[in-house]
Amino acid sequence: MKEIVNISFPGLGIDEFSIRKIAFTLFGKLDVRWYGILITLGILLAVLYTVWRGKRNEGILSDHVIDVALVTVVLGVIGARLYYVLTDSGNTYESFLDVIAIWEGGLGIYGGIIGGCLGILLTCHLKKISWRKLLDMAAPGVMLAQAVGRFGNFCNGEAYGSLIGETTAFTFFGKEHILNVGEGSLFHTLRMGLSPNMYSSVQTYYFHPTFLYESLWNLLGFVLINLFYKHKRMDGQVVLFYFSWYGFGRMFIEGLRTDSLLIPGTDLRISQCVGLFCFVVGLVLFVLCFFLGGKRTPEVQVAEGEAEEEPQAASEALTEESADEQDAGMEEQEDAEDEASAPEKGE
Repeated sequence: MKEIVNISFPGLGIDEFSIRKIAFTLFGKLDVRWYGILITLGILLAVLYTVWRGKRNEGILSDHVIDVALVTVVLGVIGARLYYVLTDSGNTYESFLDVIAIWEGGLGIYGGIIGGCLGILLTCHLKKISWRKLLDMAAPGVMLAQAVGRFGNFCNGEAYGSLIGETTAFTFFGKEHILNVGEGSLFHTLRMGLSPNMYSSVQTYYFHPTFLYESLWNLLGFVLINLFYKHKRMDGQVVLFYFSWYGFGRMFIEGLRTDSLLIPGTDLRISQCVGLFCFVVGLVLFVLCFFLGGKRTPEVQVAEGEAEEEPQAASEALTEESADEQDAGMEEQEDAEDEASAPEKGE
């Protein structure tokens, strides 16, 4: 496998440049790849965003978010790898090392989402906090992480789309369509020159930069989901926004790719089918939330630690009030005793 990728975007005026897949080597043996660095950066941004959103809107302390994240990230990575391995019928995994070799690429985002959701449900149940709120808090961060992580595919020279010439192929649920994408069209302007590629190890061919399409789609979704957040009617509605938005975009972008995983025995692309399911179910439930949810209460910004301080302050106030009432009662009793002991008029 060649460790250098040559890339260009002639329609954008970007001449050919080279990217090394390996960023640096530790101790002369351990290769650290850009793919891993960018995915790790995406995960870190997602966790930081979730911490911020918990303090900003939901009143959930950062310590709880970190505890949830530790489990969720691990299960998310395991889920992403298992999803890819189980759906990748084109490769043979001869050993356990082959199965866990994520450093060679091969992560399924839907598997990562499933594993991550299971991690949130499990840890929220154990810590007795709202899993709907946690899903809402995490969803925009995941969208941001996906936007960053897709550039890991870019650095690996993978996950690109079909050839772009005068025409290009687009597959939608098993049926191939030929699109005109000649000079002047948007796709022709965005075309990516790549070598090595699936056709040649040295000659440059031009493809859809599907990593870029998906990254831009997720960035737009990240902006919109943040604008929507304070208008949600029910906890869980934000994550439904995420599922419907990502599913809709992935359903179409997947139709341009050349490395899609297929449902065994069919020409249907797995990610297109899952994307359609996420879009339809997510959109229906998202709309229902507007009818079932009440009017959203005004946001109350809760600083970290305030949640613990408020009960203590309330308890102190009640103690002071009880002491005042006790003092007043004693004074009234003393006054009554004085009246009883005073001589009556005329004696």
